[in-house]
Amino acid sequence: MIRLFTAIALPVTVCNRIAELQAGLPGARWVPIEQMHVTLRFIGEVHENVAGDIDEQLSALRARRFRIALEGLGAFGAPDPHVLWAGVRRSEALSHLAQKIETILARLRVQADTRRFTPHVTIARLKNAPQDKLVAFIQRHNLFSTEEFEIAEFGLYASLRGGEGPHYELERSYSLG
Repeated sequence: MIRLFTAIALPVTVCNRIAELQAGLPGARWVPIEQMHVTLRFIGEVHENVAGDIDEQLSALRARRFRIALEGLGAFGAPDPHVLWAGVRRSEALSHLAQKIETILARLRVQADTRRFTPHVTIARLKNAPQDKLVAFIQRHNLFSTEEFEIAEFGLYASLRGGEGPHYELERSYSLG
C-alpha cells in the first residue's frame, strides 16, 4: 500500500515568502519550505497496481498552463484549529484541473474525497495553539499575498509518515500544455 495525493509544487521564491511568516506563534510546527505545496486531491492508501493505474490516467490528462497567486491566511479545525494555511486566490483553471483529477479517480473507483476543494498551502500544524494568539497572528498577516506565478505541471506524491510529521516524495510529474 502507498499513500498518495496530487499537488502543485511552489516556486522557491513563493516558499521563501511564506517562510518569512513562520515565527511568533506558540504551538505551531512550521512546514519546511521543501514540503510546501497546493494539494489538488488527497487520494489516500491504495495498492501498488491502483497507483499504476492512477499514474497512467494522470499521464493522459490534458490541461493548459495557468497562473495563480496566494493571498490571506486562515486555519482549519474550529473550535480547536490544527492547520494554519495561506490561501490561493480564486482560479477557474485550478478548479478545473482539480475536477479533471477527481473525474479520473472516480472512473478508477478511488473513494471520493468528502471535503470541498479548498486550495491552500499548509504553513504550520497546530497543537494547543492559544486561540487569542492564533487570531492575532492571522489578523497581523491577513494581507499576505504573492505575485502570480505560472503552473506548468503537477505531481503525484507519496506521503510518508514519520515522527516529525509527514514527509512527501514526488513519484511522478505531469506537464500542462
